[in-house]
Amino acid sequence: MQSARQKARSRLVARTRGSETPMPTTPNPGTTDLGQRLLESIETVVLGKRDAIERTLTALIGGGHVLIEDVPGVGKTLLARALARSLGLPFQRLQCTADLLPADVLGAPVYDPATGSIELREGPVFTSVLIADELNRTPPRTQSALLECMAEGCVTIDGQTRNLPESFFVVATQNPTTSAGTYPLPDSQLDRFLVRVSLGYPALDDELIVVAREDGHRSLESLEPVASEQDLVVAREQVRGIRVQEDVLRYLVEFVRATRTHSEVEVGVSPRGAQALHRACRARAFLQNREYVLPDDIQELAVPVLGHRVGVDGGIDAASALIHELLQQTAAPA
Repeated sequence: MQSARQKARSRLVARTRGSETPMPTTPNPGTTDLGQRLLESIETVVLGKRDAIERTLTALIGGGHVLIEDVPGVGKTLLARALARSLGLPFQRLQCTADLLPADVLGAPVYDPATGSIELREGPVFTSVLIADELNRTPPRTQSALLECMAEGCVTIDGQTRNLPESFFVVATQNPTTSAGTYPLPDSQLDRFLVRVSLGYPALDDELIVVAREDGHRSLESLEPVASEQDLVVAREQVRGIRVQEDVLRYLVEFVRATRTHSEVEVGVSPRGAQALHRACRARAFLQNREYVLPDDIQELAVPVLGHRVGVDGGIDAASALIHELLQQTAAPA
C-alpha cells in the first residue's frame, strides 16, 4: 500500500512529467499579445524601464501584488498609474501618510440620519487596482489593514466580510527605509508582495526626453486602455496551466531550502515564498509565450521574488548577493 505522501508525489509527477526537451506549442489566445500590449502602452510614459515593467506585469499576470521601491522622483507612481490606465480598470490612489487610519483604507460603518440606519462607507480598497503611494510612510497599524485584502481578496469590517473584485491588484510604492519619516514594512507585509522591483535613474537619452516633457503625468491623459478585466482573468487562468517538470520543480525547491541553512541567513524563505517563486515563474513563461517553465525563469526571478523574503544583515543588497551565490551553488537541470 502506498502512503498518502507517496500517492501525492505520484500525482505530482504525473502532472509535471513531460518530454525531456519541451517542444514549442501553439500560443494560447492573448498570451503574448496581452503582455506586449501592456508593455508597449506603459513604455510610452515610463521610458527605459522595460525590466521593471516586465516584472510588474509578472506580478499582475501571476495574481500577486508588486512593491516598487526607490528614491523619490524616478517614476514609481507614474508606472503604477500607467499600468492602471492601460488595464482600463477602476483604480484608486491612496496617499499614505503618518496620520492615515485603517478606516481610511478599508471604510467604516456610518450612521445615516435620514434613514436611521448604519451603512458601510467603502474605502479606496474597494477597487480593481489600488495604488498605495509611499506605503512605508504610514504606521504599521494602517499597513496591516491591507493584509487580508492582499492575501484573501476580501475585507472584513464590523464582522461582515465583503469580497473584492477578482482583478484586485495592489501596486505599492515606498521610499528607501533610510528616508526620514518611514516605518519599515514588517515581514508579514512584505510577504504579501509577489515581486519587489526598483526603477533606478534613467539613461541619458531617456532623461533628456523626461526633462523636456517636464510633467510625465500629463502624458497619462492620452493613454487609452489596451486590455480589459476579462483579458486579465483569462490570462491568470492560463498561467495555472503552465507546465513545470519535476526536475525543474526540484531545482526550485532545493534552491529555496538552501536559503534556510546558509550561515549568514537569519530567516530563510518559507514554503509560501517557494510557492510565490513557482507562481511567478509560470507567469514569466506565459508572458514569453511558453507553456513550460525553464531554470532560466527561476534564476531571473529569484531576486525580485525572494530578495524581500530572506532575512540577512545588510538589507536588500546583501540579500541579492546571497541569492546569486546560492544560485551558483545549486545545480540546475540540463
